[in-house]
Amino acid sequence: MKNTLCGIVAAPLLAAATLAGAAEPAAPAAKTVLVIHGGAGVVRAGMTPEDDKAARTAMEEALRAGHAQLSAGKPALDAVAAAITVLEDAPMFNAGRGAVFTHDGKNELDAAVMDGATQRAGAIAGVHRVKNPILLARAVMEKSVHVMMTGDGAEEFAKSVGVTLVDPSYFRTEKRWEQLQKALKEEADKKAHTDVETAKHFGTVGAVALDAKGRLAAGTSTGGMTNKRYGRVGDSPIIGAGTYANARCAVSGTGWGEFYIRAVAAHDICARVQYAGQSVKEAAEAVINQEIPKAGGDGGAIALTADGRFALPFNTEGMFRGWIGADGVPHVAIYKDDKLEMP
Repeated sequence: MKNTLCGIVAAPLLAAATLAGAAEPAAPAAKTVLVIHGGAGVVRAGMTPEDDKAARTAMEEALRAGHAQLSAGKPALDAVAAAITVLEDAPMFNAGRGAVFTHDGKNELDAAVMDGATQRAGAIAGVHRVKNPILLARAVMEKSVHVMMTGDGAEEFAKSVGVTLVDPSYFRTEKRWEQLQKALKEEADKKAHTDVETAKHFGTVGAVALDAKGRLAAGTSTGGMTNKRYGRVGDSPIIGAGTYANARCAVSGTGWGEFYIRAVAAHDICARVQYAGQSVKEAAEAVINQEIPKAGGDGGAIALTADGRFALPFNTEGMFRGWIGADGVPHVAIYKDDKLEMP
């Protein structure tokens, strides 16, 4: 009888425990967020209505492409790559097809990606024929034991892993060619022409994303600076300078690269969040609006933390920028006085 009673009592308790377990809600998924930039330093006077419309359309397309990955449950890295690929294909940005020209009349492309969950990274610099540099940077991360490849070697690797190569003429746009001719003329006339002048034509593109599992990723792609020489490489492909992500924070920068390299700007923003306990807004603004200008540089950045909060500081007249949340509604802005709806 004792055993029977124990069984009778145990059954309801077991059933209750089973029901309680079934009723227990699963851990809520993180809210997905994608933030992008298309470069700081945009000057309103140099933008036609057609330029303005084309840039906003491309940014919205990039946001939707990345959001499609996130809404399908794909990792943050997929969203970053999808968004940046759209911007690389859009000729109004200084990345991929719209890259600026070097002093020798060539296009030299740099890019990097970093996965915050694993802190694996991939980067490429000084390539001339890679249609979408961000995809090659990702291939370096996923299909090699290296972090960075450059020049001809990087293009040989691209061939070996099936990354699309194109004729260098694919990257030429008349706007970028005219910018180079202007810079060359100023040099010939011995006018004061330095990279400060061309710094007004930033167009580096980048993205940071938070996926449904709470993972972060960052990516950046650029054509560098107009009239650059000697194989100059900026901050974009340098992990910690123009691109960085860990489990707490993801950053992509855009600006005068030499100063971002010296400041290790992207890492500094994340370090302030992780070790100093600063909010992402405080950290990003301290680096972009204080440290970089204090050293003599300018530019902007996008920064995103694992709680879905983000910041888009810049110290120039404008920055192509935008974000999209789980609702799939893109928000974009260009100039400093643009109203950008925030969550």
